[in-house]
Amino acid sequence: MRCQHCGEVAVISMPQHRLKLCEKHFPLWVERRVARTIESFQMFSSDDRLLVAVSGGKDSLALWEILLRLGYQADGLYIHLGIEHEGYSHVSQSYAEAFAATHPDATLHLVDVRARYGRSIPELAREGGRRACSRCGMIKRYIMNRTAREGDYDAIVTGHNLDDEAAQLLQNNLYWLRGYLQRQAPVLPQTCQGLVRKAKPLCLVAERESAAYTFVRGIEYIQQECPHSAGATSIFHKKILNDMERRSPGTKLQYYQGFVRARQDGFIIGDEDTPPLEECERCGQPTTANALCAFCRMLETEET
Repeated sequence: MRCQHCGEVAVISMPQHRLKLCEKHFPLWVERRVARTIESFQMFSSDDRLLVAVSGGKDSLALWEILLRLGYQADGLYIHLGIEHEGYSHVSQSYAEAFAATHPDATLHLVDVRARYGRSIPELAREGGRRACSRCGMIKRYIMNRTAREGDYDAIVTGHNLDDEAAQLLQNNLYWLRGYLQRQAPVLPQTCQGLVRKAKPLCLVAERESAAYTFVRGIEYIQQECPHSAGATSIFHKKILNDMERRSPGTKLQYYQGFVRARQDGFIIGDEDTPPLEECERCGQPTTANALCAFCRMLETEET
């Protein structure tokens, strides 16, 4: 198998792109693809300050590396969730810190959920009788937006890849979750004061390509999956899409890009009765509630 650019030994074959690339040309291809994605969706400008949500995993660290190589002002944010199983949170934090140590021009912000709010994600989930994933998503969104606001960042960027987006889209389609379909997009602009723009520059990069990129660039990352993700619906949906991709390469990309085009053309209509965003009376974060945001309500409930 030979690289189609130079004839050297190829390290990856991408049937969906009809492309085989070597160790030199593959990472350059990924970086150019991300650069075109950012430009195509007008995610942010070269002058914007970016906050990268890093988990210590392959996608977020690959994204941080790519943004820095493309010349963006990109700092990282690691949220220590307090997941003790096999030291998961401590290990994942060590990978984020190791990456930051090799990139002295970038800053890594650390937020320890238990240290700051008194309880870890698993503890908050148990006390509220909710699944950890449900609590985790809400808390991470809150901390990301608050950190970005306090640090005067122009955009929050996350490492959601094509497989993540296609699996989420399949779930939203199966249950016709109109509100989620409306909010699923490569970039979510700032719709009100205090709500920071969010972007997903890896949305057209497959998970396999992201993993190969970290390998070629020598980026070390935690390979253990979050222990709370076992049995997640998204994993089942990814398996279905992977089976379809093997039968017909390019299925995931066509599926997601078709949705994005339909969304841009106005075919995806969300809930029309969504209430306007107001400031939380306690923390000042945007919320659709009348008084306290979901995060502050959670803390208030657990404290009583």
